Amino acid sequence: MLPIVAIVGRPNVGKSTLFNRLLGERRAIVEDFPGVTRDRNYALVSRHERPFTLIDTGGFEPVSEDRLLVQMREQSQLAIEEADVILFVMDGREGVTPADHEVCKMLRQIKKPVLYVINKVDGDRQEDEAVEFYELGIDDLITISAEHGRGVGELVDRIVGFLPEGDDDQEVEGETRLAIIGRPNVGKSSLVNRILGKERVVANPLAGTTRDSVDSPFMYNKKRYVLIDTAGIRRKGKVSQKLEKYSVIQALKAMDRAHVVLAVVDGSAGIIDQDMTIAGYAFERGRAVILVVNKWDLVEKDHGTMKEFTKDLRDRFSFLGNVPILFVSALTGQRAAKIIQDVEMVAEQFNRRISTAPLNAALQEAIEAHQPAIYKGRRLKFFYMTQTAVRPPSFVVFVNQAEGVHFSYQRYLVNKIREAFGFVGVPLRIEYRDRERRG
Repeated sequence: MLPIVAIVGRPNVGKSTLFNRLLGERRAIVEDFPGVTRDRNYALVSRHERPFTLIDTGGFEPVSEDRLLVQMREQSQLAIEEADVILFVMDGREGVTPADHEVCKMLRQIKKPVLYVINKVDGDRQEDEAVEFYELGIDDLITISAEHGRGVGELVDRIVGFLPEGDDDQEVEGETRLAIIGRPNVGKSSLVNRILGKERVVANPLAGTTRDSVDSPFMYNKKRYVLIDTAGIRRKGKVSQKLEKYSVIQALKAMDRAHVVLAVVDGSAGIIDQDMTIAGYAFERGRAVILVVNKWDLVEKDHGTMKEFTKDLRDRFSFLGNVPILFVSALTGQRAAKIIQDVEMVAEQFNRRISTAPLNAALQEAIEAHQPAIYKGRRLKFFYMTQTAVRPPSFVVFVNQAEGVHFSYQRYLVNKIREAFGFVGVPLRIEYRDRERRG
């Protein structure tokens, strides 16, 4: 599982700005008034070749009884509980506040690395004024300006230095791990029981019954699988995180451990944006994906219903490419047997390796069919392509001007590789590098 780094602090101290700075893109909403980030925001970050999950949280007001601030506080507490490293951000312009004292007092009681970050320190004057934060009893302060990048490099070095080494969750050779994810009450636990053929986990029509991930090993076609049932992922703002202790973070951890992900949608309720967000987490983590439309027995159908639903899924989940789509009923068992057949197929694709010769033949055929654009007055030249990894399949293409390969052409080449070799349900990673000049 990837280490987790959580950014916490009072509202409007610059947590989301720091989140975007560490991520390298404008992902979180940033506005100059408190309380904009009401739910946790998640992203994969890799610095110094060390990947980790970064969490941006809502503002932490330890003494407020305002309902919204209470919920934001609970979300921050959950992030602190699950994190491996905590960044406590304070406002260097505003100075020390009573809330900062309260949060520091709480953080000193936990046995985890905490980096105390003073933000909005834009110059020497603010640097001198930041010494007042030592009254909090902190031995080591890190002063930064998240907006301008000042001091962020040192902060990154400190974060990486505290990330836990290795992974205590050792994989078994030949084992395929399968995670079931989706919103609460879409029938994930019922699917687990249907696949395993027994009541392995609690299945309850009350949303949120599953609080933690449950591992269930089983055999299929003489191959070993481990099925991971995960806690339902709530739509933002639906319930207090205090009531649902294990939620998105647990599902993200399950995805980190999995090879194949079943993204479950409630066919009777239709597709909502949260379904796409959840599937996006799996895609971002480079996992093979199968879309499972559950409760299909409850849908009023005619001869074109499945075809129309499939088209809607393909349109709305276009970022997933050619993933398999299954229409099932965990309750009746309709098409449930097909799930593991597709898992077996997708797992094989996830581990597939293509030799260099056929790869380059497919690359040349794609280039001849559609020439790349002119970049800075020169035609792009693709020299050769090679596969560098599996799980997910990853490739490197050597080009004369790597920065000139437009996103649309990158997408075109991904599609041509899929046409040539399949890779059904599997994300493809293609990196473009400049070929070093000889002599």
